[in-house]
Amino acid sequence: KLEGISEDNLVQLDCVFLEEKLVILISIGDYFSLKVLLLKGTIVRRHRIPLPSPNEDQFYTIDHFNINTEVIFYSRRYKIIDCDQFTKNFLRKMGFKLNPPGNCPDDPYTKERQKILDSMNPLRPYERIDTLKQFLEHDGHVLRFYCVWDDPESLFHDPRELVLHYYLSDDTIDIKEVIPVNSGRDVVPLFLRRDKLPKYAPTGLYQPGTITSRTVLNVFGNLVGNRGRYMLDNRKTGAVHQEFYRDSDLKIGAVINVWGRQIMLCDCDEFTKDYYRTKYGIEDFTPVPYKAPPPPKAEKPIPPYTGFGSEEDSLCSCMSLLLKPPQKDFKKFMEKDRCGLESNTLRFLAKLVTDSPIDKDRKFIICYFLSDDTISVFEHTQRNTGKI
Repeated sequence: KLEGISEDNLVQLDCVFLEEKLVILISIGDYFSLKVLLLKGTIVRRHRIPLPSPNEDQFYTIDHFNINTEVIFYSRRYKIIDCDQFTKNFLRKMGFKLNPPGNCPDDPYTKERQKILDSMNPLRPYERIDTLKQFLEHDGHVLRFYCVWDDPESLFHDPRELVLHYYLSDDTIDIKEVIPVNSGRDVVPLFLRRDKLPKYAPTGLYQPGTITSRTVLNVFGNLVGNRGRYMLDNRKTGAVHQEFYRDSDLKIGAVINVWGRQIMLCDCDEFTKDYYRTKYGIEDFTPVPYKAPPPPKAEKPIPPYTGFGSEEDSLCSCMSLLLKPPQKDFKKFMEKDRCGLESNTLRFLAKLVTDSPIDKDRKFIICYFLSDDTISVFEHTQRNTGKI
């Protein structure tokens, strides 16, 4: 047992056995034990492994392990190519000089198989167009712009509000119209269906096969019978290149061409602002005003109280054609209603503010009821005042 090393410490060595990678775990405890792990499972359980013949009466210790060395476990030869950082630090503290890391030997079958695949030619021209990376990185990421289209050919020449969505996963665009209530316009699902938006549209009609993702050349033409020899054209000779709108072309205040309709981008959401702030360093996102200011809301005057019924009841008759009784706070009534000796009533002593010698000495009691915020006033009767 080594001093300073607990039983839970494990020393890990990376080995190779043919083309398979192995991991040797060395436990340093009361006795020295080894465990060989294959990436697919355990091939040697944890125990003390004897040395090969003629030293089979002895066992492997830490002195038998180093980088770029070979060990034999039960007639199988393993080459140690590397170890982890803990193992390197441990071996250096023990005084071992570590060898440089080795390389994993090549698998003869894999090399032969790759040589056969490289010598085979495909039966048809093939060009890999990989869009999976962009999809995996930006799936579900959508830029949203609020736009306006001032249609000069409309009957009332009113601006049309639109919402543009730019999908970062495949660089496609769709546009939806915001139709106000009672506008008289038919509700349609989309103003523009999702697709790549060309910059210079509308254009002429192309023949089938003119616009393709790959360009193929017939090398021999009709020189060799009726059989052609085709190959991919890496220079894209004769290919029709269309320019489509990208995320770099969209910004607040820009005017884009949507199949002949000039649409102005006026505002965007917070995700779009964060995206352009992070990728392009844009900080100015001042929206472009395109809506007319709403007319001021006319204030509804309340007629004076007529004196019939309570004031709340008369006020409810001014709010709607269908009369509704005023709503009372039932919870407040239950909490502040009289209960035993708790009256929940505020009482004040008052007198008339007057110069009349007859009314100057009259006393009144004002009661304020907390249960429903009502007030009552009554006069405290006094004897021989001449007042009834």
